[in-house]
Amino acid sequence: MPQNSQYDALVELALNLRWTWHRSSDELWGKLNPELWELTQNPWAVLQSSSQKRLDELAADPAFARRIDELLKEKRESVQRPTWFQTAHNGSPLGLVAYFSMEYMLSEALPIYSGGLGNVAGDQLKSASDLGVPVAAVGLLYQQGYFRQEIDAAGIQHALYPYNDPSQLPVAPLRRPDGEWLRIPVNMPGFKIWLRCWKVEVGRANLYLMDSNDLANPPAFRGVTSELYGGDSELRLKQELILGLGGWRLLRALGLRPEICHLNEGHAAFAILERARSFMQDNGVPFEVALAATRAGNLFTTHTAVAAGFDRFAPELVSKYFNVLAAELGISEEQLFGLGRSNPRDTSEPFNMAYLAVRGSGAVNGVSRLHGAVSRRLFSNLFPRWPEREVPVEHVTNGVHVGTWESPDADVFWERACGEDRWSGDAATIDQRLHAVPDADFWKLRTSGSRGLVDYTRQRLARELAGRGAPPEQVAVAERILNYDTLTMGFARRFATYKRPNLLLRDPERLARILTNRERPVQLVIAGKAHPADLAGQAMIREWHDFVIRLDVRPHIAFLADYDMLLSQQIVQGVDLWINTPRRPWEASGTSGMKILVNGGMNLSELDGWWAEAYSPEVGWAVGDGKEHGDDPNVDAAEAEALYTLLERDIVPKFYQRDEQGIPTEWIAMMRESMAQLTPRFSADRTVREYTEKHYLPGAAAYCARAAEHGKAAKELLEWRRVLSENWEHIRFGQPHVETKDGRHFFEVPVYLDDVSADAVKVELYADAAEPDAKDGDQPTRLEMQRGHELLGSQGGYSYSASVPATRPASDYTPRVVPFKTGAFVPLETDQILWQ
Repeated sequence: MPQNSQYDALVELALNLRWTWHRSSDELWGKLNPELWELTQNPWAVLQSSSQKRLDELAADPAFARRIDELLKEKRESVQRPTWFQTAHNGSPLGLVAYFSMEYMLSEALPIYSGGLGNVAGDQLKSASDLGVPVAAVGLLYQQGYFRQEIDAAGIQHALYPYNDPSQLPVAPLRRPDGEWLRIPVNMPGFKIWLRCWKVEVGRANLYLMDSNDLANPPAFRGVTSELYGGDSELRLKQELILGLGGWRLLRALGLRPEICHLNEGHAAFAILERARSFMQDNGVPFEVALAATRAGNLFTTHTAVAAGFDRFAPELVSKYFNVLAAELGISEEQLFGLGRSNPRDTSEPFNMAYLAVRGSGAVNGVSRLHGAVSRRLFSNLFPRWPEREVPVEHVTNGVHVGTWESPDADVFWERACGEDRWSGDAATIDQRLHAVPDADFWKLRTSGSRGLVDYTRQRLARELAGRGAPPEQVAVAERILNYDTLTMGFARRFATYKRPNLLLRDPERLARILTNRERPVQLVIAGKAHPADLAGQAMIREWHDFVIRLDVRPHIAFLADYDMLLSQQIVQGVDLWINTPRRPWEASGTSGMKILVNGGMNLSELDGWWAEAYSPEVGWAVGDGKEHGDDPNVDAAEAEALYTLLERDIVPKFYQRDEQGIPTEWIAMMRESMAQLTPRFSADRTVREYTEKHYLPGAAAYCARAAEHGKAAKELLEWRRVLSENWEHIRFGQPHVETKDGRHFFEVPVYLDDVSADAVKVELYADAAEPDAKDGDQPTRLEMQRGHELLGSQGGYSYSASVPATRPASDYTPRVVPFKTGAFVPLETDQILWQ
């Protein structure tokens, strides 16, 4: 390969983030600059920083050139290979999903993430690439991103904001066909802001990013996209306007016409409005018709477990920006405000981005089974008189991209056990194959992982201490910290009070005894950031710091600063036991504990988020009674006691109870079940397949049906809603008749519909669930009653009847009238309901 072509090939490989989970090209970057590669894991930075002399030396190496050819061929062939989506859903109406998120965790080479939300977005984008699901992602390119953490000798956290130089990031400017840099305008009060546009290749998928650091912008607006989750409320509003409005305009400028718009949290909800505006322009229809047509293709995923977590903006702030936006949509500011308020007529109520997302979407989901129930409670005020169980929020439980989080040794282990295409098959096959693997192979995987973490921790901690000027003897101690063949626990997350990161530290002396037990020692690796404005979280970091520097525990514990993706990968690949202690039900899902599964780690977690549906005694350990207790300190004390007791009496003994070969057979049995049962179940591949079949495909079909003929079906839907709205108060029930015989209850009830067509409603017999369904909350009875004869002398009066088994009292059942129209989302699109 000629030298110029070779360099072009390296550019092509470096600019596609497929290398973040297909690690076969690592050796190339290590040869270019071993030290920089080890520190950054950023091929583009390595390539950009390599001298011409080094490039020439490697270009003269035939083996190096052959390897480039092989990797380039492998990459290009992977794009042509048939995928799950092409095979399973060929010919579907889904052409493209637009995925909007405020952050993406794809690689430390592209630091535009904070934590869990970005983790979910990045992992789902990678799985979409693997599965061939057509996704175009949209986000912001932050000049500084989320803060970097430094912890000083006193345990005080310092926030640092290094500059993200685009030339050192694996991004490429988006250009128009004539070569001009693509720039998107967004109107702000009194002027226009320009957004520069970039592209990131993620396997088969593309991530499109925007930033405001354009020379044409006023200085104050060039920094709008400088920090992730920084600044004040007005800066956040500007960022969300840019993401939603600018993001949809960017897709349009690229000629992309997605059927589905997937909002990963409410930050991107302004995309709903811009999508409707585009439909207005294309079809010459007013906003109401455009919103009715496009909402069928909008999906809102909420990650928030408390009402205070939703982005809300004061009326006086929003009014400043909504004047321009309302004019572009052809509606009044009052109409626009109403989309984001629980009570549209309450002018003092803040504008809630989650409410806008709900009112503009055809489907809403939480990110675990428990979070679905929590979200139904949070949004119940938008659906008055509807039972909480029927608030229209479903759930799709999160998963992690296995290839990103597995260690090289785990990759080898799984390939030998289950084959190269293990994640594209079914879970039953994985279960069968793993049960044929000898215990010794599981133990080899586990010990190699923990040894790797010990080595990494020693190196990183020594580098941290040296960097802040610690004495040489303290650095030397860090280089010998922890031990091989010792039970290694991991605890890494955002330090926020609801996550209770100090629950394990509630009794420091007892924890110290667990760690320093001579016969059965335990060691702990900790990491985590507190938001710069979260003083309580920073105080918890100091509390851990004070414990870590105690002489008696110092060899057994390490707190590693600057928790980022690279550190996260090292910890989840190396720990034997992952500890998670959120206050139920405030962790919507949690993905950190999912990442250890593929590497053979075990979970000890509160019954919250994903663990509430994953836990069973053969796959790990649980804390808590599965109930909500608020922030009761007595419950915290009881759960800390349970945590210590589980470690002392069950977990630690099980790890150290060995057979004649030195293998902890009971531990391996649980490890095997955890890996077999949970790894495929909580993978992002499963999550993306579920989104595709549950939401993307039906949503695309619904959108296409509503959008046809310039929104004809949407106009019919609006007319149906108008008639219901004007006449609903006139609908009434007559006196019901109930008779019980032959083991059944027979119900007959007259219903007077007035000017409402009988085809525009359903009459149902409703009863709350007799007993809670342990798997998916309360499942009420909803039985459609049959319309019988028309009542003589009445206007729109009919007799409705139904029968049910007499296993419950007849008084448990209540007739009700609910709106009905084929293709309508009830109660998302109309929340009327009348109870007898």
